[in-house]
Amino acid sequence: MGARGRSPIGEDRPDDFSPGLRELLQAVGKGDREAFERLYEVLAPRVFGLVLRVLRDRAHSEEVAQEVLVEVWRSATRYEPDKGSVLAWVLTIAHRRAIDRVRSAQAVMDREERAARLEPYRPFDEVTELVVGRLEGERLRRCLEGLTELQRESVTFAYYGGYSYREVAELVKAPLGTVKTRMRDGLIRLRDCLGVER
Repeated sequence: MGARGRSPIGEDRPDDFSPGLRELLQAVGKGDREAFERLYEVLAPRVFGLVLRVLRDRAHSEEVAQEVLVEVWRSATRYEPDKGSVLAWVLTIAHRRAIDRVRSAQAVMDREERAARLEPYRPFDEVTELVVGRLEGERLRRCLEGLTELQRESVTFAYYGGYSYREVAELVKAPLGTVKTRMRDGLIRLRDCLGVER
């Protein structure tokens, strides 16, 4: 990325340690639209990346990412610096919104499944796809819960948040080598839990 495309915070990527994000969010809390535009430019790609990894649907992810950033605009004054970084706060909102969308979609699927029981000749493939998708999601959740907190945190930032090893190390405030080890061990445990062949 060239110098013109750099983040207004001063680096090519948003950084958990940058006081610039906090200052921008404080200005947003006072109704500063220009500050919101700058904050949006920095955070929108991260928010969209995380939501897309949860929803796996581009159109829904764009919609949810917009909702998240509108929520950031509306609730900027509720950010509490002592509870975490701006980036972590925003990504928590994004993850919660994405999970809410998944639950909403699940509720629709549950209603369709109940309706299917009343239909005498529902095509077999639709039912199979619904059940397999739900079982795989539940299995992945159980496997993630089987990781240590540090492994789960590192894997989640990398695969749901789209962060590099170095960025994950900064987010969790741990040495890069430690993060690589956590992720390697966590992925091995996930692979074994999910029964994925090497």
